[in-house]
Amino acid sequence: MKLNIPKLAICIGLCFVFAYAGSTFTPMPGSEWYYKILQKPSWNPPDWLFPPAWTLLFLLMGIALYLVDQKKSQTIKIKGALIVFGVQLLLNLSWSAAFFGFHSPLIALLVIVPLWVAILVTIVTFKAVYPPAGYLLIPYLLWVSFATYLNFTIWLLNR
Repeated sequence: MKLNIPKLAICIGLCFVFAYAGSTFTPMPGSEWYYKILQKPSWNPPDWLFPPAWTLLFLLMGIALYLVDQKKSQTIKIKGALIVFGVQLLLNLSWSAAFFGFHSPLIALLVIVPLWVAILVTIVTFKAVYPPAGYLLIPYLLWVSFATYLNFTIWLLNR
């Protein structure tokens, strides 16, 4: 497979557009709801961890998207994989809006469960097209698994 740098940049850029859109919902330091009202467990990760973790995850998503897109000979498989990938991107953005925008751990929990499923389906469909692309999304699934448990715990602490 020949490296197509412009296409790789577009795939990564698309993922970072969603990353940026989601980041517009995240609280600023000192945000009253997130920092003063919302109860979080003692094991909640420190704030500094989220930007590099999400940057790496969105980068891996973009690379995986590029790898799948390069397999044009498998058109039917690619179409389904790309649709599921788009769904998980929209759910990812929806989670940020629900949790930080609407200040609702419950609505966020109702979004993150289908997000987790969509990531799993994306991994399976990407692996069917090009296995390394699916493997690149495993860290994302692991992170969202942890985030689901954290979201659930925050909901329990704040209901």
